[in-house]
Amino acid sequence: MSTDKITFLANWHATPYHAPVYLAQAKGYFAEEGLKVALLEPNDPSDVTEIIGSGKVDLGFKAMIHTLAGKARGFPIKSIGSLLDEPFTGVVYLKSSGITTDFRSLMGKRIGYVGEFGKIQIDELTSHYGMKPSDYTAVRCGMNVSKAIIEGSIDAGIGLENVQMVELAEWLASQGKPRSDVQMLRIDELAELGCCCFCSILYIGNESFIAANPEKVKGFLRACKKATDFVLASPAQAYEEYVSFKPAMGTPLNRKIFERSFAYFSKDMKNVARDWNKVTAYGKRLGVLPGEYTPNYTNEFLEWTFDAESEDPTGDQKRMVVLQEKVAEKGGFHRLGAPLVDASQACLM
Repeated sequence: MSTDKITFLANWHATPYHAPVYLAQAKGYFAEEGLKVALLEPNDPSDVTEIIGSGKVDLGFKAMIHTLAGKARGFPIKSIGSLLDEPFTGVVYLKSSGITTDFRSLMGKRIGYVGEFGKIQIDELTSHYGMKPSDYTAVRCGMNVSKAIIEGSIDAGIGLENVQMVELAEWLASQGKPRSDVQMLRIDELAELGCCCFCSILYIGNESFIAANPEKVKGFLRACKKATDFVLASPAQAYEEYVSFKPAMGTPLNRKIFERSFAYFSKDMKNVARDWNKVTAYGKRLGVLPGEYTPNYTNEFLEWTFDAESEDPTGDQKRMVVLQEKVAEKGGFHRLGAPLVDASQACLM
C-alpha cells in the first residue's frame, strides 16, 4: 500500500482533548490506512480557517461557529466530522473579580477573548442586557486567557469548562483558595441558544482536498474513529500512551483537563444536523452569516452506523452540568449514561 501525506492543523497548541488524532498517529492507525499525517500546531488559532481554506494545509480542527463564518468569508472549508460535542463555553471569571451571575456585572470590566468572534458574541449579548459594547473593554488574548486572568491583565475571558476553568481551578488551589471560586457565565444560556454547540470542535478540511481525495479522507477518519474508540474504552491507558507520544501532556493539570474532556468526545464523530441548524441561525443573528446560507458540513465520509439522536438534549445539558461537577470534585472518567469511575480506579475501566 502506498503512503500518502496529509497535513493536519490543530485549533490550538497540543491539548489533552486532541488525544484521538495524536493516538491515531502513535498507534499506527494512520499507517494502517496507508497514510502519513503531519500534525501541526498554530501560532495563532485565529489563522486556522484561513490556512486550511487557502489550501496550505489539508485538514484540521476548528469550532463550529468559526467553520461557518470562515466559509461565509470565502474560505472553502467544510466539516467532515466531530471531535467534541457541545463543551460548555462562556465568560470565565474568579469570584474576586466582582463579576456575578448577572451579565450586567461585566460593565466596566476587561474581558479577554481568543479571536474576533468571541468579541462579536459578547458585543451582541450587550444589546439584550441594556448595555453597549463600549460598556466593557475587549482584550484579545489568543491562547492566553487563563494566564491573563491570573496576571490580572483582564477580569474575565471566554473559555471552555474543560480547559480554562480547569487551569484556573488548579491555580486557585495552588494559592490555597477554593477551586470553586472559578465561575462561568455560559454563552448558550445568556443567548438562549438551547445548546453549547457553537463551540463543538470539528474535523474540517479544504473543500478541494476533500473532493480530490475521498479515499484519503475516509481512511483518515477511520483511523481517528479507531483512536476515539480506544480513548472511550480505555481512557487511563489512552492517556498514558498519549503522554508517551507527547510528553508535554504528562502533568497533573493536563490529566485533569483530559478527565474533564472525556464526557464531550463524540463517539460516532457525526455532524449533528440539529446543532448545525441552531448555530447557523445564531451566526445570522450575530451578523457573521448571510440570510441565505447552507451549513457547510457532510457525514458522507463516516462509514459506520451513527448513534441515535438524543430525545432530550436540553435535559442532557442539565445532566452534563451535574456530571462535570462530580468529575471536577472526584476526578475519573465519566460520560452520560455510564457509572462514575473514580480516578483511583480509572485504570480498571
